[in-house]
Order: sequence, then C-alpha cells, then structure tokens
Amino acid sequence: MEILNYTEEHRSFRERLQGFLAKEVTPCADQWERDGIVPKSVWRKMGQSGFLCTDVAPEYGGMGGDFLYSLIVAEEITVTRQTGLITPLHSDIVVPYIHSFGSEELKQKYLPGCVSGDIITAVAMTEPGAGSDLAGMQTAAVEEGEDVVINGSKTFISNGLNADLVVVAARDPAVGNPYEALSLYVLESGTPGFTTGRHLEKMGMWSQDTAELFFSKCRIPLKNRIGDKGMGFLMLMQKLQQERLVCAIMGVTGAEQILEWIMNYCKQTSVSGKPISKSQAVQFALVEMATDVKLGRTFVDKLVTEHMEKKDIIVETAMAKYWTTEMLNRVANRSLDLCGDFAMSEKCPIVRAWRDAKIMTIFAGTNEIMKNIAAKFMGM
Repeated sequence: MEILNYTEEHRSFRERLQGFLAKEVTPCADQWERDGIVPKSVWRKMGQSGFLCTDVAPEYGGMGGDFLYSLIVAEEITVTRQTGLITPLHSDIVVPYIHSFGSEELKQKYLPGCVSGDIITAVAMTEPGAGSDLAGMQTAAVEEGEDVVINGSKTFISNGLNADLVVVAARDPAVGNPYEALSLYVLESGTPGFTTGRHLEKMGMWSQDTAELFFSKCRIPLKNRIGDKGMGFLMLMQKLQQERLVCAIMGVTGAEQILEWIMNYCKQTSVSGKPISKSQAVQFALVEMATDVKLGRTFVDKLVTEHMEKKDIIVETAMAKYWTTEMLNRVANRSLDLCGDFAMSEKCPIVRAWRDAKIMTIFAGTNEIMKNIAAKFMGM
C-alpha cells in the first residue's frame, strides 16, 4: 500500500523529469565525474524545464508545488549516478531561506533566477575549526550603518565553485550568546572581499564542486540580511528538518537502486553453471538488504506525509538521516562483497555508489550529530 498520495500531475511531472535526465544528465555522468563539476548550462536547462525550486510561489516564477515534487526530483536525481547536479541542495535547502524569511526585495531580486537556473545557490555554514557546530562558528559579521562587513572562512561548501549566490551564516562578535549572535546573509559571487579557495578533492561525489570560501573585509548592504538580526540559529533550526528529510530520501533511494542492480547481477552471474542467486548465503544477504530498504522506505514516506502536514518531526528526521545513510552504506558494502573480483573495477557501478555513500553520513550534519540531537530530545 502506498503511503504517499501522488496525483496525475505528480506522475506526469516524474515522467517528464525522467525523460529530461535520460537525455541531458545520465549520458554525461561519467564525464562530470572526471571533470569534478557540472556545467552551469545544465542547471539552466533544469530550470527552464521547470524542475528547480518547485515550491516557490508563482509570483516569483515558481509553480507553487507541494513537497512531493521535491521528493520526485530528489529520487530521480539520485538514480542518475551523478552527484554534481545536486539540485535538492539548491531547491529544498538553500532557496527556502530566502523564500521563507527574506525581505520582499530579496525575493523579487533572486527567486526568479533561482527558479530559472540562472542563479545557483550554496549555503555556507561549515568552518575549518567548527565543523557542524553552529555554536563554534567564528566567521564574523559586523553591521556598520547600512552595510555589513564579513570576515572569516568556510570549507566543504557544496556548489562552492558554481554558486552565484551564497547564504552565509556569520556571528556578531559583540554578542556573547553564540545562538543569539548568528545571522544569515546573502552574498553574490564577485563581491569584493569574497573569494573562492581550493576545489576540494573528496573520496566520493567527484562531480560535486566542493570548495573553500573566504571573506576578507567583505562589505555588503545591510538589506542582504535574511530576516532579523540574531535570528539565524532559529531560521536554521526551522529548515534543518527538511534538509535532513531530503538526505533521508536520497539515502533510501540510493539503497533501492543498489539493491535492484545487485539482485540482477546475482541472477545473471553464474558459478559452476548456476546463478549465484541460487546460493542460500547470497539469498539471505539479498533478503536482509531488501528488508532494510523496505523499512527505510516506509519510515521515510511516513515522515514525508507528516512533514507535509507541518508536524514537528525534528527528532524523527534526525533519526531518519542517520539510519537511512548508514543503511545505504551497509547495502553498498554488502553488494560490493557479492560482486567478487568485479568490485575491483571502476566499471562496476557499485564502486562509485560505495564511495559516494560514505559522504552521505557526513554532510548535512554528521550522523553522530544526528544521534546527539535525538538523545537530547529524548531527555538524555
């Protein structure tokens, strides 16, 4: 029984997206892995086809769709076997800060470009000395009259090279409470004092352009602040539920894709004249993985329903983020073992999936952070 209620419009949207990705994205995945970046032109094609920022209101160029459209994009992007065109980061994690909390001027200025793909966004939270700890953030924002001066650095920023617009979390050094000191600002690429550092090499997600960002006496207009001063932490907390849910969606979808491939591989690969899927040990491994994947899908779909009902599921999404991404790694590890000597070849699709899976447990808050969050809300 399906938990999610898709309409004909949702199904038609998925079919259009699948056709677009089959033509414009999947054939390019290997080349993008080698290049370490996705051409900006592909983002524009995504936007022009109506696949970016599907929840943005029509007055800003969007379709005003529900979260199921975001889920469809996250799922279909995941099965393309590339990680550079990570549109859910742009559409469902970064842009909502502007859409929900930005001034009317900021919305009018930036949202149409975000929808069309002419503007690619990134969010800059992680720092060299603080990692995922917002309280330990050192990037400073000092408001001077009608301007803000930002100094500091960020690291491991996804879309860091391609980004035209960055939502930056920075703190007022004059405010003692680290949670009350935090504000969010939007910075355009090319702003004096804002520079991009190294293109960071990673163990996986090679086509995802990940970079360092530096701010040295970077002066921007005060009107580029999102929301009120000192409200950054609360805004981040409100949107992290959706961020973690998107990660969980991509985690369980990735596991489903690996499972489908390894089941076909085991049925088609023979040892001593018999498919290895006839081995009881292999059957048990496949059944155990299939059970994990089914449990993950059921959990995630239930959370999607509750998220769409505006329920507070911050604990559950933290649990889902860590559990689905760890489950993804278990499925990738076990599938790699079942591939035998083929697992030593880059031609084996599980090799790339295995590399990419590990990073899923780290970004958007490490899985250890997710467990800490759940423990605190459980009164421990």
